[in-house]
Amino acid sequence: MGGSGGAGPAGQRARSPYPHWFYLPAAIVYALLFIIPTVTSFYFSLTRWNMFSSKFIGFENYVTFFQEPALVSGLTHTVIYAVVTSGLKVVLGLGLAVLLTSQIIGRGYLRSVVFFPVLVSTIGVGLTFTILMDPEEGLINQSLAAIGVQGPGWLTDPSYALLSVALVDVWKGVGLATLIYIAGIVSIPQEYFEAARVDGATAWQNFRRIVLPLARPATFTVILLSLIGGLRSFDLIWAMTRGGPGFTSDVIASVIYKQYQAGFYGLSTAGNVVLFLLVTAIIFPLSRYLNKKEVEL
Repeated sequence: MGGSGGAGPAGQRARSPYPHWFYLPAAIVYALLFIIPTVTSFYFSLTRWNMFSSKFIGFENYVTFFQEPALVSGLTHTVIYAVVTSGLKVVLGLGLAVLLTSQIIGRGYLRSVVFFPVLVSTIGVGLTFTILMDPEEGLINQSLAAIGVQGPGWLTDPSYALLSVALVDVWKGVGLATLIYIAGIVSIPQEYFEAARVDGATAWQNFRRIVLPLARPATFTVILLSLIGGLRSFDLIWAMTRGGPGFTSDVIASVIYKQYQAGFYGLSTAGNVVLFLLVTAIIFPLSRYLNKKEVEL
């Protein structure tokens, strides 16, 4: 009796509260929009294909991909771009969130200003900053010249192109990171701050001992979203540099697009698979690690 009684509640806890057919519409949509296209992409990455025919060639596209210097450099630039943009969004987003949750004048207005770039079209932002960063007539270099500083070729100098686009990406996306951090900070119980005030804690001690550890779930969310966005970035880079000058600001998505334009459909499909595996290899274990840390809090 005791054994069956123990198995009963466990079985009830494990049983889904909904009938199995309830999940069928979502499963069909998921299969049509994700599973079937993914499997199809894997197959076509093993072929040399066009709109009318395909020829199976095994892993030849992947061998070609990793033998092409431009493709490998695009893969490297993708990782660098994702790390730089996500790191800056975490640091700046947290700093702005702390500022915008403090008692400052015009706090609501400043929150709107910080979040506004998130709402603007990425292509529009790219074209605008392309004009602003023009080495001769751009407002940025003209402003630097007014104080006696010679501005660089932000988008024409190979040393600055990728970093310049990354900074614009941060400007556009830091508002979302700030919003996530604000939600995390305002959810911290005020009792912690009141106890710290009684103990005579400074603002830095409040930040280090209360805000920073208790805002970790927000930090984990910002890291994951920023990394995914950075690894998949294409539209801003294409609008500002088209991967130039040369291949110095090419990321894997822009390289894939150029391969499609040139008619190398099988090679570009293999690039898409490599990008998918790269994102999965980075995000999946990182997500599991961060979720484990969040449970431990």
